[in-house]
Amino acid sequence: MYEYISGRLSSITPANAVVDCCGVGYLLEITLNTYSAIQESSEVKLWVHEVIREDAHLLYGFFSTQERTMFRLLLGVNGVGAATARMMLSSLSVEELTNAIAGGDAKTVQRVKGVGAKTAQRIVLELQDKVGDTAMGVGLPQASAAMAGAASVKKEEAVSALVMLGFPKTAAEKVVMALDNSMTVEEMIKEGLRRI
Repeated sequence: MYEYISGRLSSITPANAVVDCCGVGYLLEITLNTYSAIQESSEVKLWVHEVIREDAHLLYGFFSTQERTMFRLLLGVNGVGAATARMMLSSLSVEELTNAIAGGDAKTVQRVKGVGAKTAQRIVLELQDKVGDTAMGVGLPQASAAMAGAASVKKEEAVSALVMLGFPKTAAEKVVMALDNSMTVEEMIKEGLRRI
């Protein structure tokens, strides 16, 4: 139903963004790659994938059509839901994921939290022929500037993002508190995803 939503970025966290479009605020679930790409923007255009469940209508927003295409490909794999697909695209860039799948590298895919060996092998097997035509070698812009603020604020944001992604707060705090203070929020979240 929705192709994209364009408007003022009203608020943003590493897990979701609110886009004000003609006075209506749309809450979109986003990946860390999209967060990195739009966090400093005032106006955004996010490509949308809608998930309709019995208890909710969810909008997933992506900075690029390549990321949305990869998300949709992942959803087509048996056993991969929207939460897992978003986790994969938060842990790996589109380029990294594409290259891993195209190269038959199930171990890289399996590094993502919540993706077991069988699921990783299924993803590689089912998508190996498809990724070359859709997203091969296309990555997302990476944020170059570290987030401002004290280390404690950055760690609080990282913990909050991991909790919003579905991890227990105590586990998220334990992992994030052990990380280097010089890391950016995005780096803390990505490393947290690997360690939890």
